[in-house]
Amino acid sequence: MPAHEGHHRSYDAVIVGGGHNGLVAAAYLARAGRSVLVLERLGNTGGAAVSTRPFAGVDARLSRYSYLVSLLPKKIVRDLGLDFRVRTRNVSSYTPVERDGRPTGLLVGGGERRTREAFARLTGGEREYRSWQRFYDMTGHVAQRIFPTLTEPLPTRDELRLRVDDEEAWRVLFEEPIGAAVEDRFADDLVRGVVLTDALIGTFADAHDPSLKQNRCFLYHVIGGGTGAWDVPVGGMGALTDALATAARDAGAVLATGHEAVRIETDGSAAEITYRTADGEGAVAARHVLVNASPQQLAVLTGDQPPTPAEGAQLKVNMLLKRLPRLRDSEVDPREAFAGTFHVAEGYQELATAHAQAAAGRLPTAPPSEIYCHSLTDPTILGPDLVEQGYQTLTLFGLHTPARLFDRDNDAVRDELLKSTLAQLDAHLAEPLADCLATDADGRPCIEAKTPLDLERDLRLPGGNIFHRELSWPYAQEGTGRWGVETRHANVLLCGAGAVRGGGVSGVPGHNAAMAVLEELGD
Repeated sequence: MPAHEGHHRSYDAVIVGGGHNGLVAAAYLARAGRSVLVLERLGNTGGAAVSTRPFAGVDARLSRYSYLVSLLPKKIVRDLGLDFRVRTRNVSSYTPVERDGRPTGLLVGGGERRTREAFARLTGGEREYRSWQRFYDMTGHVAQRIFPTLTEPLPTRDELRLRVDDEEAWRVLFEEPIGAAVEDRFADDLVRGVVLTDALIGTFADAHDPSLKQNRCFLYHVIGGGTGAWDVPVGGMGALTDALATAARDAGAVLATGHEAVRIETDGSAAEITYRTADGEGAVAARHVLVNASPQQLAVLTGDQPPTPAEGAQLKVNMLLKRLPRLRDSEVDPREAFAGTFHVAEGYQELATAHAQAAAGRLPTAPPSEIYCHSLTDPTILGPDLVEQGYQTLTLFGLHTPARLFDRDNDAVRDELLKSTLAQLDAHLAEPLADCLATDADGRPCIEAKTPLDLERDLRLPGGNIFHRELSWPYAQEGTGRWGVETRHANVLLCGAGAVRGGGVSGVPGHNAAMAVLEELGD
């Protein structure tokens, strides 16, 4: 609902922020019979998990920020009775490369035989494919053991290790830099790079970073759903948050948009939340406060010292095409190449070079990125006329572009980076991407790019980090609490991506914060 004064003065739970995690928490608590108010500063709920029409006069509803689903447990969809579906991508990835003066590439997907043949075509033998199978059999085992724990109280490190029950996998994923495993198991530079990319999504790190933040990123990218599959949300990402908002409202939660929380005062058992609207300030009391915002914003609200932001490091580009471009590698159909993840400049050495250049304060000369076409799997995001004419969307996610690179001039650096990123893609196309771009009602190309600084401005992501902070190991550590959502204030919980086991579109922090509240209340 819009800004209004029709809500009560006191609630069992007030949720600050109407992103997907806040809506999950609201729906669970309201379904348990608790009175719930959601305060959202924007004019709509959804946070980063929204669908919008970014191009004037064009009937294309794109997942503007978050765009794929892997970490959302089916348990949450079932528990909340969500009208939400995903579709599996038949192709996992395609990575183009030039070898011996000819264009070729690696297509993963379309069945075991085709994948094996693709590896043989690229590498000249069976070794890399067999190593690929063994490696992902290992991560698949880990995924089956770890993913169900995400909606349970935090296990200890030893408990999770026992649950994994594979010492080699534990060493590879939890103890040694992932680069060691990649180099030990794979010989081909391109194959190595494809494996490593899952460790670098939104994470600025080298393969051998001793902090192992790249390992934590890799872990969350291979455990989703117990399989590691990344699926396409039918209707776009906004379909999920629309379904969550409906579930929360139907259960009795009040969703107040245009209400920006500005202060939380608490004595540990009762709290007062001050909010601001277009008409002035108001206040509401609550027994529990769940904050679906960053740890930095939580600290601002409670008057605590904010933690140092974790730097974001990605470029997000949305495009609408009149048609998919033809590839230089004529043996691969563009409808297959772009259906999965299309890797650009993501060979192992290319990734290392890009990281070293960015770490030295320079834009990578060959910016790495990955691209996929949502509309190939789910054409419902396009209007019928666009579908009939063969229009397609492209989503590009660039790596190794830390926020610090944009400080001097965000607009100019964005334009420079976008140009060089698309040039890397064009090197593998038989026609320039610019020739395929659709135009909007004003004749402008249908393309928009977001840097970490843009995301910080638009969504209040500290440092533009898509995970709110560096991802955590999915086990208890000092100060993490029973569910990983607790704060130093007994009745204030963090239910956003910055919670332990947060990050990505999962709903897990929202679920866990709701469970912590209900557990305390004896429900």
